[in-house]
Amino acid sequence: MNVSEVLANTISPDATIRHAAEQQLAAAAEEHFSEYLRLLSRELANEDTQPFIRTAAGLALKNAFSARERARLYEVQQKWLTQVEPEIKAEVKANALTTLASNDNRAGTSAAQFIAAVAAIELPRNEWQELMTTLVRNVGEGSDSLKQSSLVTIGYICESQEPELRENLNQHSNAILTAVVQGARKEEANNDVRFAAINALGDSLEFVGTNFENEGERNYIMQVVCEATQSPDFRIQQGAFGCLNRIMNLYYDKMRYYMEKALFGLTIVGMKHEEEEVAKLAIEFWCTVCEEELSIEDDNAQAALEGLEQRPLFGFARVATPEVVPVLLELLTKQDEDATDDEYNVSRAAYQCLTLYAQAVQGTIIAPVLSFVENNLRHEDWRMRDAAVSAFGAIMEGPEFKILEPLIKQALPVLIGMMGDSVVMVKDSAAYTLGRICECAGQAIDPALDFPTLLAALFTGLNDNPKMAASCCWALMNLAERFGLDMIDGAENPLSKHFETSVANLLTATERPDADNSLRTAAYEVLNTFVLNVGSDQLPIIAKLSDVILDRLEKTIGMLGQVVSNDDKITLEEMQSSLASVLMSIISRLDKEIKPQADKIMHLLLRLLGAVPSTSIVPEVVFGAIAALTNALEEDFAVYMEAFVPYLYTALQNEQEQAQCSVAIGLVSDIARSIGDAVAPYCDNFMNFLLNNLKSETLNQSFKPAILQCFGDIAQAIGANFETYLQVVMQVLQQASTISAAENNYDMVDYVLSLREGIMDAYDGIIIAFKTSGKVDVIAQYVRVIFGFLQIVYSDPHKTETLLRSSMGVLGDLADAFPNGQFAELYSADWIVAFVKEVRANREFGPRTTETARWAREQVRRQLNIVAPNQNITA
Repeated sequence: MNVSEVLANTISPDATIRHAAEQQLAAAAEEHFSEYLRLLSRELANEDTQPFIRTAAGLALKNAFSARERARLYEVQQKWLTQVEPEIKAEVKANALTTLASNDNRAGTSAAQFIAAVAAIELPRNEWQELMTTLVRNVGEGSDSLKQSSLVTIGYICESQEPELRENLNQHSNAILTAVVQGARKEEANNDVRFAAINALGDSLEFVGTNFENEGERNYIMQVVCEATQSPDFRIQQGAFGCLNRIMNLYYDKMRYYMEKALFGLTIVGMKHEEEEVAKLAIEFWCTVCEEELSIEDDNAQAALEGLEQRPLFGFARVATPEVVPVLLELLTKQDEDATDDEYNVSRAAYQCLTLYAQAVQGTIIAPVLSFVENNLRHEDWRMRDAAVSAFGAIMEGPEFKILEPLIKQALPVLIGMMGDSVVMVKDSAAYTLGRICECAGQAIDPALDFPTLLAALFTGLNDNPKMAASCCWALMNLAERFGLDMIDGAENPLSKHFETSVANLLTATERPDADNSLRTAAYEVLNTFVLNVGSDQLPIIAKLSDVILDRLEKTIGMLGQVVSNDDKITLEEMQSSLASVLMSIISRLDKEIKPQADKIMHLLLRLLGAVPSTSIVPEVVFGAIAALTNALEEDFAVYMEAFVPYLYTALQNEQEQAQCSVAIGLVSDIARSIGDAVAPYCDNFMNFLLNNLKSETLNQSFKPAILQCFGDIAQAIGANFETYLQVVMQVLQQASTISAAENNYDMVDYVLSLREGIMDAYDGIIIAFKTSGKVDVIAQYVRVIFGFLQIVYSDPHKTETLLRSSMGVLGDLADAFPNGQFAELYSADWIVAFVKEVRANREFGPRTTETARWAREQVRRQLNIVAPNQNITA
């Protein structure tokens, strides 16, 4: 293979040539991995090779060590460890290190990415120990190109998310810090080198905690970073403010001295910087301060309850309020009229910071903001009006409600009036601020007095300009949730009088000629929210709405043949998903009253599933609607199973569309709970697909808890017939119960807790299944295993209320299943009584959990009062 020619062809404008070259590279990587790496590394290091070919070689090298799925990444890493000869490894790594010195920056960057990929494999295994020393030496002694690329390499290594590598990097902290600080100093004449160094410093800050404990080293690091904020090169200033943000996040407790001496003034000036990217990062510094202080307040409140030592809280945000808040208010006036909804500019950064500031300093913020609002709410300059409206909305969360309430009541008519402003941006901000009021302080709104004008203004805005649609819809959703959620059981609530008119307005908005996808989707989301939150007196109107939604959904099936572009496809899929979502909400509200329409609904949904491809987003939402119908119809849903189950089987096997597969797993649980033993004919296939999904290396591990819970639901549905699957399921549950998490791996802790909830639900479903069918002897051999798992849960400091409630259920159901004391000795263990007491005595738990624990206590007492065979156990 002529590697230069093949690499050149990978960027050919001719698709056929390009595809053939990519196939050649893929085949070489699969069949001759070692030689493939050697050839690519030689091309990358060859200064005589054309730059674009070197770049292609670097990309191919990087791709050889990249994978989206964890399992695939592990497979790739194992190939390097087991299939590549030591001499080839040495040559490939040497070529990459040599390339760092290239004057071709793209080649140097490609080499840096490849070195970082190999470092992620070798450093945790204590291999390539000379790498960090080499990179440090390069920064100290090398050419500018070598310095820059070496610093970029350090940055790539430090930003890796591989847990094993991150743990290993702590031992290299001195070497890393030496290199990056040396490159970031103001004495470094080459700005490209200094920029690479300041970025690498930002990536490495997490690993230099030991150095930050040393006052002398900390002072020097802070000096270098602060000096970098004054560089004439805007890139370096950006990097420096980014470092300050990270430092404040990681080392808040060490920042008091630096805030007083430098950071306060530097960031105030930075927020006013002419270069927007610098200004945004300086603003973000104060966002970080607020977030950190809010987090410390929460931690200290919890520590106080537990009698633990509290963290220092310096109140930087509160002290700086008189200087920082006026700057933020001024920056609110720097709006960009042409900015897209997802564009993050200085004005939006200032708004975000102001909202966090209000949460951090609470009532302290009201005076400066209120003064600004009063001076500018009716200003002739629309920018000032817009900033004033936005500022008022920003402080709705944080200050006490009793302080905000009179201000809101006074401002509400003005804000509603500003929905008629001559400038769209002002109207949009007014709608968003009304949404903030509904979300954070909705109780200040008087339904009888304010609803008519408020709803009229928001619906007028929705039909006024598509640019306002998102804000108006968000405000309407917040309004519906605030005034419906707590009163949904009543026959009538504040939404009821306005429901029919609101539905008509929303249906009209979805069919506007100028409605884009976002407007239509947002309007349907509002309709969803109104349906879910309106009083039950409006159920007849909801029933009528179902006819409209079904009619619209049916028409979309005919539109499938008119799709000619990807945009058409996206538009139609979003419309079908929105309509199916509204239908799901309608079914949920009507519950058993939906039965007269069930045949029509199911027929239409089956047609839709048959018409759209399995790769579409639509089946996921359709399954949600079917789940709602399943729960509403209960055992009557069984008549649809024969026609529906093939689609469910397909979704359960669709590992490429993971969201769809996830919904399908949940739907199996819904069906099992609803139709009971009528699910039995389909269980062989269900269990086969679910067990395969557990073994899948493609599906995310978050699927496993739901699958385990599903086993429990199937068991309860089919009772003693679950014996067919019992042995394999119990093996799976026992294996899953051995999985644990490292103390500092919070994501894994959350996953293990979720997994244990699934295991416990499965055990409980199985116990109940054999208890109610009178065949408890079948599960007797597993009782000690279950107790072992209960003890694991009890002993682990990480628990959730859901897991503890399920544990109490298992403990009680086992006792109830074996009432004659066959396992009474297990209940006599001290930890059992302590476990029940711990759950029962926790005042933060809900009544359902407390009641379950009380019931479990009674079951335990009965066991302890039984004389088991050959034992004499007393209470």
